Amino acid sequence: MEKFQEIYNIANDIYLNPELGYKEKRTSNIVKDYILKYMPDANITEFAETGLKVNVGERKKVHIALLAELDAVFAPSHFHSNKESGAAHNCGHYSQVAILLNVFRTLVESEIYKTFDFSVGFIFVPAEEYLDLEYRKQLKENGKITYFGGKPEAMKLGAFDEFDMCISIHSMGGVYEKRSIEINCDLAGFMYKNYNFKGKASHAGFAPFAGINAYSISTLFNVGVGLLRQQLDERYMPRMNPIVLNSNMGINVIPNNIKIGSDIRANSIEYMLELSKRLDMIAKGSALSLGGEVEINSSLGYLPFKQSRYFNRFVKSAFEKFDKIGYCRDNTPVSASGDIGDLCYMMPCIQIGYSGFKGTIHGDDFIHDDVEYIFSIFPEFLIEILKEMNGKIDKKELYKRSYSEYEEIIKQFGDSDEK
Repeated sequence: MEKFQEIYNIANDIYLNPELGYKEKRTSNIVKDYILKYMPDANITEFAETGLKVNVGERKKVHIALLAELDAVFAPSHFHSNKESGAAHNCGHYSQVAILLNVFRTLVESEIYKTFDFSVGFIFVPAEEYLDLEYRKQLKENGKITYFGGKPEAMKLGAFDEFDMCISIHSMGGVYEKRSIEINCDLAGFMYKNYNFKGKASHAGFAPFAGINAYSISTLFNVGVGLLRQQLDERYMPRMNPIVLNSNMGINVIPNNIKIGSDIRANSIEYMLELSKRLDMIAKGSALSLGGEVEINSSLGYLPFKQSRYFNRFVKSAFEKFDKIGYCRDNTPVSASGDIGDLCYMMPCIQIGYSGFKGTIHGDDFIHDDVEYIFSIFPEFLIEILKEMNGKIDKKELYKRSYSEYEEIIKQFGDSDEK
């Protein structure tokens, strides 16, 4: 009971004091203080502004990372948002942190990790949510970060180099009749496209024929994107959402500039790149048809996340023996994204979902509900998964790619400019 109450208090504290990515200093200090409380001689590695890493025991031939995310979402209308920063924990990352701290204490106090034929490390990573980009651009310009996402940044810094595979956890959106987990939920990758359409200004009443309407070019582009949707291959779960990023228009002047942005989401790297080319063709054709121009900028968000089916077998096996959880949702891919997609390019990764929340995930009313399940039973289940893996890991299922190989992949997406 004492352990649960301490963990629940920490979860509430982080929930009520949300911080955006690369700013999670308070949260990071809470994690650090807890680790040192139960392992005073812990060797904690700090990285990427607020990230933390610590190992339990001596490193063995197979080294497994247990991963949690530190950051909140920008959601100023959430009922427990930070009124100054607009941050809110409506994605559940605060619960990840508390859950893994529970697991950390259990391993340290029980010393069960000594019986495993693999070793375990805990890594708390900043900035999973792709937002607050102006601040992150400033960090990048100042040489403090290279990537907007915390996991790619940690990969660049070598924070994951020592690990052979990764187990991540994440809250499940929705309300379930039974206490539930989720496995094999693949995520889409995404990239950003910015189209700066250029025309020619003129008086809208006196001489509209002397101008080239950039807004009209963008309208053609939107029509083209809409018609393209019929040709999309749904096997790749593609998504696109064009929006107006900025424009300086008045009713008495033919607009000569408008900037349109769109994401491109798909569960395939190759299909993301194909859609990027097709949108570029629509943009160039729209500009050409009305005599204007377009500047194109492309940048990668995150790569698609393909979960390791092999390692999720251990989760399923542990679930079948664990009678405190009633339902396992399996193989339900979505078009949401996460930077664990980048990490899974380098090593096998799984992400285990857990229920116990009410409200809408990323909505204004998201909060923990079944606190016993989230902060006590589910951490217990994670220990059972580690037990299930003990002595059974086939090293042939492990793969390792280098950061330089990752760089070669992401170069295909930008950052690039094209006219």
